[in-house]
Amino acid sequence: MTANTTSDSSPITPDKPVTIDSQSELDEFVDEHSVVLVDFYADWCGPCQMLEPIVERLAERTDASVGTVDVDANQQLARTYGVRGVPTLVLFADGEQVEKIVGVQQEDQLRTLVESYTK
Repeated sequence: MTANTTSDSSPITPDKPVTIDSQSELDEFVDEHSVVLVDFYADWCGPCQMLEPIVERLAERTDASVGTVDVDANQQLARTYGVRGVPTLVLFADGEQVEKIVGVQQEDQLRTLVESYTK
């Protein structure tokens, strides 16, 4: 996974969620972007399906980079981050995990949380 860069060599924030399939991909994604929101989800999860359009809008409309992790395909990665229920959102700022939110959240609450780390 290689990020595009701007002329000042900082990575361009993707405007769509990026699928993450391994610890190394997640580490690289977090290292490349200053604020990263990761959605741990499962295809069979109704609340995850409700959260999906919100996560997509956050990717499009905020300065955070958004990643998604399918917990069924990446069980070890989910365990590493203490994901016991889905959806779980993990927020990273400057390479460090700063928040973990379980369950469906309102878009404005998530946007406010994300923007508190992007300014």
